[in-house]
Amino acid sequence: MEYVLHLFILICFYTMLSQSLNLSAGFAGLISLTHAGFYGIGAYVTAILSTYYATSFWLTIPLAMIISGCIALIVSLIALRTVDDYFIICTLGIQVILFSIMNNWMDVTRGPLGIPGIPSIQFFGISLESKISFLLLSLFFVSIIWFILKNISESGFGKTLIAISEDEIYSQSIGKNVYLSKTISFTLSAMMAAIPGTLYAHYISYIDPTSFTVNESIFVLSIVIIGGLGNLTGSFFASAFLVLLPEALRFVGMPDSIAANMRQIIYGVILVIVMMNGKNGVQELLSSKKATN
Repeated sequence: MEYVLHLFILICFYTMLSQSLNLSAGFAGLISLTHAGFYGIGAYVTAILSTYYATSFWLTIPLAMIISGCIALIVSLIALRTVDDYFIICTLGIQVILFSIMNNWMDVTRGPLGIPGIPSIQFFGISLESKISFLLLSLFFVSIIWFILKNISESGFGKTLIAISEDEIYSQSIGKNVYLSKTISFTLSAMMAAIPGTLYAHYISYIDPTSFTVNESIFVLSIVIIGGLGNLTGSFFASAFLVLLPEALRFVGMPDSIAANMRQIIYGVILVIVMMNGKNGVQELLSSKKATN
């Protein structure tokens, strides 16, 4: 049962990450590979404040969101001056920079040594140490993020983002501030990515830079693509699929000598097949934007 609860908690984390990325990638068409960096910022801010300064979880969450948002705002001022494929490459470079900072700023992040001993979350004096209590807390934040993004998508601002992703020049022609709208969506997306980062730090009680690599960004983007760009509900099902699939393959009866390698091969083949459906959506998005430019 503990194993099953652990998997559901991971699904919640990746649902929050993919839904937050959907705000910029799904609605505004900003395919970003920096999301794991913002996820890591949330985790490190929480780890440092709670471990060294005994700061409450309920205070570290807004602080982590603000710091992540400020960094995302600075990043957006650079990255959003590029378009399409160049934007993706730019965000990839920024992800590498953020990982390098986490891995080399020994005085703050302890680099590869990581930060151990992160305390559990306290809720009205009760320590949330059991997996069932942590799952309920994670589901609460999944619901909050879904509710916020659902309302944004149905608001005038959300319609503007969708219009920008479909035809940027037309959106400018009717008086929409495209650059400002993209900046806001990118910043809000990063702020929401800090939330699962804070939860992850308290759940694992130890963090190091290897959890926030470019591979993690690619994995989160894969969830968004498989679930459907702009599809918040699809992000949940795609997260469940990609988290549970490798675990399900563990129960496939194979000789121990080849089991690990075969699981990776089977997982890769299934992922490629599923991604073929989502790839067309990204290609159409990028091609339509190139056509309008």
